Amino acid sequence: MKFEISKELIVTIREWIATENKNALIAYSAEVHWADIAEILDELHYEESKYFFELLDEEVSADILTELEEDVRDRLLSELSSKEIAEHLDNLDSDDAADVIAHLSEEQKEEVLSQVEDIDQASDIVDLLSYGEDTAGGLMAKELIHVDKNWTLLRCVREMRKQAEEVEHVYTIYVVDENEVLCGTMSLKRLLLSSERTLVSKIYNEKVISVKASTSKEEVAIIMQKYDLVALPVVDELNRLIGRITIDDAVDVLTEEAEKDYQMASGITENIESSDSVMVLTRARLPWLLIGLLGGIFGAQIMGYFEIEKNAQLALFAPLIIAMGGNVGVQSSAIIVQGLASDTLGHITLSKRLVKEFLVALVNGGFCAAIIFGVSFFMKEDIAFAETISMALLCVIVFAALFGTVVPLSLNKYKIDPALATGPFITTANDVFGLCIYFYIAQWLLGT
Repeated sequence: MKFEISKELIVTIREWIATENKNALIAYSAEVHWADIAEILDELHYEESKYFFELLDEEVSADILTELEEDVRDRLLSELSSKEIAEHLDNLDSDDAADVIAHLSEEQKEEVLSQVEDIDQASDIVDLLSYGEDTAGGLMAKELIHVDKNWTLLRCVREMRKQAEEVEHVYTIYVVDENEVLCGTMSLKRLLLSSERTLVSKIYNEKVISVKASTSKEEVAIIMQKYDLVALPVVDELNRLIGRITIDDAVDVLTEEAEKDYQMASGITENIESSDSVMVLTRARLPWLLIGLLGGIFGAQIMGYFEIEKNAQLALFAPLIIAMGGNVGVQSSAIIVQGLASDTLGHITLSKRLVKEFLVALVNGGFCAAIIFGVSFFMKEDIAFAETISMALLCVIVFAALFGTVVPLSLNKYKIDPALATGPFITTANDVFGLCIYFYIAQWLLGT
C-alpha cells in the first residue's frame, strides 16, 4: 500500500514533538519505512525535523540522509560533528555516502573521511568523489560480488561469502581475470548445479553489457531501460571492473531528467521546489516571462506594421492563428524531445523526419482549415475572407510543425539541451512568425 502524508499525520507528529513524546515517535518510526520518514521530515519545520531525526536509530538515520531534500540534509549535517557524520557514512553504501558529503567543503570532507573507521570505505568514497556527478562513475557503488575466472566453484563460493558481508543486495556475480578485467557474468543457477571442482571459466557467460566511468548518467539510464538491467557494471579505460550501478540509481536519473524537462517546457530555468524562497522562484521563472513579453511586443509591432485598424476583422482571428501555431509547435517539439531523451529516433535523417512532420501537419492543418473556413464564412459571409483565414491557418500549422521539429534537433546537434525548444520558446517564436505569415497571406489575398 502506497504511503501518503496527510494533514492529520503531520499534526500528530508535531504534537508528539511539541510534548517530547519520544516513545510515540520511536514506535512510529519502527513501523514506517525510512524513505517515508524522510518524506515526513521534509514536511516538518527544521527544528521539528532535527528533534525527530536525533531520536532515530543510527542505521535508519543514515539511510534517511540519502532521501532528504538537499537543503534539509545540508542543514542537518552542518550541526553534526565530523565524527557523527563519519558514523553515518559507515552505515551506507559507498555511492550513497559519497552523495551525502558531496556538498561539504573540501576541508570538511577531509575531516569527515579521516574519521571513517573502515579505511576501505573511506578509500571508496574518495574514489567516487573524483568522478563528475553526471557520469557513470558518479552514480556507481564500489560494493559488488566478483570472482576470478580461474577459480574453482568451491573457492568461488568461499570468496563470495567474504565479499557478501559488504554487499547489501547481490544482483549479479561478475567474472574477472587476474588483472581485474571484466570478462562476463555467472549465473547463480549454473553455480548451484555445477560440480564444486568446475572452473568458473567453464560456465560463465561472456556476453556482458558495461559502461565506462565517463559515460553520461542519461546514457546509463537509457541502457538499463533498454536491456531491462537491474545492475550495470562500470569499467575503466582498461576495461577493469571498478563498480556497479543499480536500478534505483537509474530510476532516480530518469525521474530527475523528467522533472528537468517538464520545468524547461514550462519556462522554468532552474531545478526548484515549491518550498523554495520567493527570490529563488522568481529567478527561475522570470527569464522566460521576459522572453514572452518581448515576443508580445514584436507581435504588437507586426500588427501595427500591417495597419490592422484598416481591416479590423482580421484581428478577430489573430488569437486563433497564434494559439494554433503555438500548440502545433509544442506538439512537434515535444515528440522530438521525447524521442531524443529515450533514444528512439533511430537513424532517421532530418529530411525524412521533416517530410513526415510535413505530411502530418498537412492532414491536421487541412482538417482544421476546413472547419475554420466554414466558421469564418458563416460569420462574415465573405468567401475571400474565409479563404484567407483557412489558408493562413494551414500555412501556420505546417510552419509550426516543421519549426518545432528542426529546433530541438539542431539544439541536440550542438550539445544544447533540446528541452529548451519546448514550451515558451516555441510558443513565442511561433507567435511572431505566425502573425507574419497570417498578415502576409491576408495582404496577398485581400489586398489589405
